[in-house]
Amino acid sequence: MFLLSSGSLEVVCKLPNIQKVSLTTNGLVLSRLLTELVEAGLNGLNISLDSLVEQKFEFLTRRKGWTNVWNSVVLAEKLFSPLKLNCVVMRGVNDDELCDFVQLTRMMNLDVRFIEFMPFSGNKWSQRKFFPYSEMLGMIQRVFPELVKLSDTLDSTSKAYKIPGYVGQIGFITSMSKNFCSSCTRLRITADGNLKTCLHGASEVSLRDAIRQGKTEQELCQLISDAVKAKKAAHAGMLNIEAEKNRPMILIGHERPRHGIHFLSLAPKPEKIERRQLHTSVSSLKTFSHLDTSGKAVMVDIGAKPSTNRVAHARSTVVLSPEIIDLISKNLMKKGDVLTVAQIAGIMAAKRTAGLIPLCHNIALSDVKVDHELDSNSTSVHFFSTVQCCAQTGAEMEALTAVAVAALCLYDMCKAISKSIVITDIKLLHKKGGKSDF
Repeated sequence: MFLLSSGSLEVVCKLPNIQKVSLTTNGLVLSRLLTELVEAGLNGLNISLDSLVEQKFEFLTRRKGWTNVWNSVVLAEKLFSPLKLNCVVMRGVNDDELCDFVQLTRMMNLDVRFIEFMPFSGNKWSQRKFFPYSEMLGMIQRVFPELVKLSDTLDSTSKAYKIPGYVGQIGFITSMSKNFCSSCTRLRITADGNLKTCLHGASEVSLRDAIRQGKTEQELCQLISDAVKAKKAAHAGMLNIEAEKNRPMILIGHERPRHGIHFLSLAPKPEKIERRQLHTSVSSLKTFSHLDTSGKAVMVDIGAKPSTNRVAHARSTVVLSPEIIDLISKNLMKKGDVLTVAQIAGIMAAKRTAGLIPLCHNIALSDVKVDHELDSNSTSVHFFSTVQCCAQTGAEMEALTAVAVAALCLYDMCKAISKSIVITDIKLLHKKGGKSDF
């Protein structure tokens, strides 16, 4: 609201007994307005940023603008102590960036808060994407074993941690795995004047209508009190998200009565739920290209497709021990230059992908490259593959197989030294030249 409505911040800051005014923003246009906002009285800021990779940011937000957001972060970090950076963590999407976000706190006064993925209408909620606090913490502690727990206030929504010697800190908002509903002190007013006692709840109370009807301050207080007392014990039934809708805070497009004090229930009618579930089931089947109409696995016929130049990039990560990293960097491993051997293994695997993946097409590859990056800070080795071809289908599987086998090869050559080696984050980074680019 402060970024869209001129003068609204000044109005809020002039209200009596207002001690803190904070803003949560995606940061896209913040940098050009930030100085003005601070001068008007803004003294708290949260910037939402779910990825430090520009291409992934564009995939998640469906827009360009990562540079604008990062410029806002750099500017705001100098004006707020600390600047809060909110990151919603999703399995298979951005969980590989956890340690990169933590590393930001080394030199920047940030409070990076990792938020568990929560079900909301329209955010494509899936249990498969849920990445719990315990796994986040474990992943970070493997790379930063010196991480220490900080004390939290009674009404804090974040579990705070810090790496000694780092300027900033991190936190975890564990709404799903370890909710803080019993100590929650949050009330929300939507842009169209409705009170929400729980972020996940569908019920809202219209304060706007009450004020327009001339209700007294005492009547308004009673209205708010009744709403708070009617609040559910935990999560307002959010786990029924597939059968109910909750309204995003910025959405004001629904038609609603213009008179009276009313509770809003935005749950769809039963017949609409049934139709939606049927539609989802049908569309889900269509996404599996390797199934025929009876549900049996088949190879996709690409005979009618034209050959085009295609390229695919993939990555894998092997988390090693400090001892192994030291031996590799000094080329003192008993099995020799293990990274070069792993690279060769990756190239060989890319050329044999069709023999490993049952329904994968056998295509002629024009180029396969496997590179590595040794990261001493995170005691990890990252493998990167680039596979090119001129074919009727893409080279994604070849790129993924290359980095997967390179990681396995390195594991094999290092397993005698440590039993705690972890292969992680095998993922496609980019593909180009086919029906759709990624």
